[in-house]
Amino acid sequence: MLYFTFFLTISFAIYGLYLMRAEKATHLKKRMSTFVSGVKEENPDVTEKASNASLYERIGKPLMNDFKRSFKRRMPGEKEAKIETKLQLAGSPFGMTPVDFRLLQISLVLLLPLLAGGYGAILQAGYAGIVLFLLIGLTAGTFLPHYYLSIKKKARNKSALKELPDILDLLTVSLEAGLGFDSAVSKVVSKKNGVLSAEFHRSLEELRLGRTRREALTGIKNRIEVDEVRAFISSILQAEKLGIGMVQVLRVQSNEVRERRRQRAEEEAMKAPVKMLFPLVLFIFPSLFIVLLGPALIQFLQTFSK
Repeated sequence: MLYFTFFLTISFAIYGLYLMRAEKATHLKKRMSTFVSGVKEENPDVTEKASNASLYERIGKPLMNDFKRSFKRRMPGEKEAKIETKLQLAGSPFGMTPVDFRLLQISLVLLLPLLAGGYGAILQAGYAGIVLFLLIGLTAGTFLPHYYLSIKKKARNKSALKELPDILDLLTVSLEAGLGFDSAVSKVVSKKNGVLSAEFHRSLEELRLGRTRREALTGIKNRIEVDEVRAFISSILQAEKLGIGMVQVLRVQSNEVRERRRQRAEEEAMKAPVKMLFPLVLFIFPSLFIVLLGPALIQFLQTFSK
């Protein structure tokens, strides 16, 4: 058994050396043929991926890309810029481009009225009811995408406003530790996650691509509709222009932001009694009256009925 195992080991080793030599010879022959003929050698991994790709990736996706390019050429530039602004304010949900958003809106305008009309026909609502359902579907298909962007924009602005005090504190500490402004922003981006961190990361990438700091920070101010964030960016740009120390400016901004947050909390606390009045009157007080006065009222009625 020992001799048989030794024989198999030697045989496999010789066979492996033979395969390595044959593979090297084949590779050398391909390289020589590529050098002589000038035809580029295909990557086997790319070829294998192309052969294993689905039907949509091989046919549907190129056709869809061609259709998007042709649709973009026919799309007015002013409308595309307006949709691009809305998408940036909403944080570009699902990585949508203006063309994708417009195609989605057209698809909903065509699809939702058909679904609503079919639902009305199932309910046997009559011609007037079906027309009403069609109008409801048309209205929903027209305004739902814009309403979704509005909701995303409000949520994004709220998240940015909530993150601003911590971002200011980290920037202030980093600048007091001796870092430059760009290095401090990079440190904040590496330590924090959120809307403002993503925007500052984008500004750093734009700086690496050759844009000025003013242009990169102005882009943040245009993509976030929050007064505190815009005041913060404006103060940084003003300090850079006038040569004022960044640490002092950020410390003042941090105190102002925290004071405004305290004022907003007090304002919400003052609104709480007014908001609680309606459920108290409509739900809680009737229940209390039933529990407290119900037995007395029943006893009163029984007494006078005798």
